[in-house]
Amino acid sequence: MTDLPHVVVATDGACKGNPGIGGWGAILRIAGKERELMGAEAHTTNNRMELTAAVEALNALTKPCRVTLSTDSNYVRDGIMKWVHGWQKKGWRTAAGAAVKNVDLWQALIAATARHQVTWVWVKGHAGDPDNERADGLANAAIAARRAGVAT
Repeated sequence: MTDLPHVVVATDGACKGNPGIGGWGAILRIAGKERELMGAEAHTTNNRMELTAAVEALNALTKPCRVTLSTDSNYVRDGIMKWVHGWQKKGWRTAAGAAVKNVDLWQALIAATARHQVTWVWVKGHAGDPDNERADGLANAAIAARRAGVAT
């Protein structure tokens, strides 16, 4: 799979109130081209928006790729790299036996990653990382558009 095209993706989610109105943003770069994605939901959580950003970015890729995906969400990165396989084995239950939150999005993320070779990178949020700041800006722009009644 090393001969696959390489895509660099930066994602972020935001929520005004948690739960509250939320948005997500993603930047995709491949072969000198760039694409921005964003969306919003009227009532959601920050974790759902972080997951949605990753799912939507990966689903936007039309063919299998090597993907370097950065997120400021330990929940997303640790969930997909460390926890999700155990949750699946336990019938979508945590180690404590509680139901896993956001199962629909975890399942969507598993499906979205299946055809790609994804390297997950954590970046500190709101710390000056240019791509993270841009993805955050897209998420917040989606929230503003949703509040204004404009579709994103």
